[in-house]
Amino acid sequence: MMPPLGALRVFEAAARLASFSRAADELHVTHAAVSHQIRQLEEWFGRPLFLREKRGVRLAPEAERLAEALSVSFERIAAEAESLKLRTKSEITVACIPSIATRWLIPALGEFLAAHADTTVRVVYAMAAQRLRETGCDVLITLGADLSDGVVSDRLFSRVNRPVASPRYLEREGRLATAQQIATADLLHDETTAHWQQWFARAGIVPPGSLKGPVFQDFNLLATAAIAGHGVALCPVEVCRREIDNGDLIVLSETSILEEESYFLISKSSRQKAASAFCGWFKQVVDPASN
Repeated sequence: MMPPLGALRVFEAAARLASFSRAADELHVTHAAVSHQIRQLEEWFGRPLFLREKRGVRLAPEAERLAEALSVSFERIAAEAESLKLRTKSEITVACIPSIATRWLIPALGEFLAAHADTTVRVVYAMAAQRLRETGCDVLITLGADLSDGVVSDRLFSRVNRPVASPRYLEREGRLATAQQIATADLLHDETTAHWQQWFARAGIVPPGSLKGPVFQDFNLLATAAIAGHGVALCPVEVCRREIDNGDLIVLSETSILEEESYFLISKSSRQKAASAFCGWFKQVVDPASN
């Protein structure tokens, strides 16, 4: 005879969290409801499952193996349920950092939607430090690989940064062919001046005075300022490949920084058909030779 399944779910949460109150919050029930379920389960087993103490509760040693078995079982049930859900749904959610979303994903997305009319795509912003599990999404496009279990990270392109400027800025300020000349230009900064400091060190010069110029919190703001002709910016050349190819931005030097970093397309190993189709499509968007 099985004990009450609802009470087992409550017991597992209380044991894992070592708190009736936190279990109640997680399960969206009252503290009294948790206490009632635990008492019901203790009556069924004929022994206490928790030791009541002044500062809370502590799992009884005799109940530790039960708690461990339930945690493993509930995790497996949740994983199988999620897998079944993914295999049957035709909606995917893509989390993407803003720089890639505005320059690569959004401009090309109509092509994917036209070819997969039965798939709904939700696009949300991702923070650069987020991992796939943290986003709760099907696909993540971000800086850096996700090394978590059950996750596939496909490299899209390098983050290598080089100085760029718009033709209108160069027409106004003149030729910027050397690091010394770039050091005298109007510098634009992405969140911090540290990247320009790193670039000048790589170029082998010490810029005159402190590094001045506006600091932009978001890369898209920085790129817009560079294209508008406000100065010279350090930009990931692969992210700005289209602006460089069509002449909106000109690379001023082959000296580069951040060569060791890359952008990745991240998805679950057990991704559903729609997510697989999206990943294959987007890899071909950024690298047509990949297929």
